[in-house]
Amino acid sequence: MTRKIRTRIAPSPTGFLHLGTARTALYSWAYARHHGGEFVLRIEDTDVARSTQESTDQILASMHWLGLDYDEGPIYQMQRLARYQEVIAQMLAAGTAYHCYCTPEELEAMREAQRARGEKTLYDRRWRPEPGKVLPPVPQGVPPVVRFCNPIEGDVTWNDLVKGPITINNREIDDLIIQRPDGVPTYNFAVVVDDSDMAISHVFRGDEHINNTPWQINIFNALGAPLPEFGHVPVILGDDGQKLSKRRGAVSVTAYEENGFLPEAMLNYLARLGWSHGDDELFSREQLVQWFDGSHLSKSPAQWDVAKLSWVNAHYIKQTDNAALAELVSAQLKKRGITADGRLPDICALFKDRCDTTVALANWAAGFYADVTASEADRAQHLTEAVKPAVAALADKLADIAWDKPTIAAAIKEVLAAQGLKMPALAMPVRVLVLGTPQTPSLDAVLALFSRETILVRLRKA
Repeated sequence: MTRKIRTRIAPSPTGFLHLGTARTALYSWAYARHHGGEFVLRIEDTDVARSTQESTDQILASMHWLGLDYDEGPIYQMQRLARYQEVIAQMLAAGTAYHCYCTPEELEAMREAQRARGEKTLYDRRWRPEPGKVLPPVPQGVPPVVRFCNPIEGDVTWNDLVKGPITINNREIDDLIIQRPDGVPTYNFAVVVDDSDMAISHVFRGDEHINNTPWQINIFNALGAPLPEFGHVPVILGDDGQKLSKRRGAVSVTAYEENGFLPEAMLNYLARLGWSHGDDELFSREQLVQWFDGSHLSKSPAQWDVAKLSWVNAHYIKQTDNAALAELVSAQLKKRGITADGRLPDICALFKDRCDTTVALANWAAGFYADVTASEADRAQHLTEAVKPAVAALADKLADIAWDKPTIAAAIKEVLAAQGLKMPALAMPVRVLVLGTPQTPSLDAVLALFSRETILVRLRKA
């Protein structure tokens, strides 16, 4: 019987959902959707000291913004403690786990002695039960950890979906702690129980987890549970060539939303950051699902490039319906204390080809709702004494005409002819007065979106 495709993303709520985890979530989601499978969201909150509700809320908000809908979850590990302890008890009874009473001081002394001998620092299994072995007396007042009886001989091999075949010898890894003295499981144990209980078939994750995989495979085997397939995707590098992480330059997914990026653009850019479909740079969510079969994942680290993301975002802004764009821009304007009106969709239509974020679009739109101030340099360059009579003549002409684009265009041409000027000589100073910059779309289209009264006030400031 073919195993049902089930993938998962399992972020830790000790901070925001960062870009690497968002990309892994995207790949896991797309793979499940491509194969008609299911996608699970699990919150790995066993790091009680550092986990926060705020981080959980931010993770859920990021997933929602990206449109990564999940079929199950969120499932919280701390609500599954009884299940982990049940499995621990079974393993202790089966002899695949044991109590260890080493103190931190004893472990450090053990490591120091190994370093002094030039050996790899591994737990020496002093509390591991073996036939004929006499264990030390159990010390009073020392709460034990539980360790996994990792196989001593042989290799762990798996065929990684990204890296290909990987083999690690069991002598390279030691008897992992699977339960802390307080009864809370460790990551490598809880993740196996979860993936087994939730019938996860495919695990996509960052390649920093490769070293954890042999332990996890051995625990799966000890539990008699079927193995998922693993795919370890390379890290994302920042512009300094170092790993992008919570501590190094990464910002949250929601920060990109706040900074005016569209979820479609972020999804498209993240997907291409380690995966390809021929030379296609721009594609829809539906195309991604159609194409993402788990192949063509890169083995090399990808570089985060805000300029490239901005280029992708500009494409999606151009494609977005003006009414939908106006809602996003209205939200940006509200942060500035500006309330937009029914003109906003037309303003977006006029300016969106010039913008790579909704923040940039809001910068243009703000000039229609609040006073603008041109730079001294622009005023000095364009608002010369020679052109002021033409600006005044235009103001007089605009005071008494029908207020629509064709009539405004005709009025501008009449003033140019009467003053003996070419379009740039008049258009640039008018733009500086009206929107604070000499570069805008067609002047008649810009003026038509203002009220006549606002235009006359701004022109007569000259």
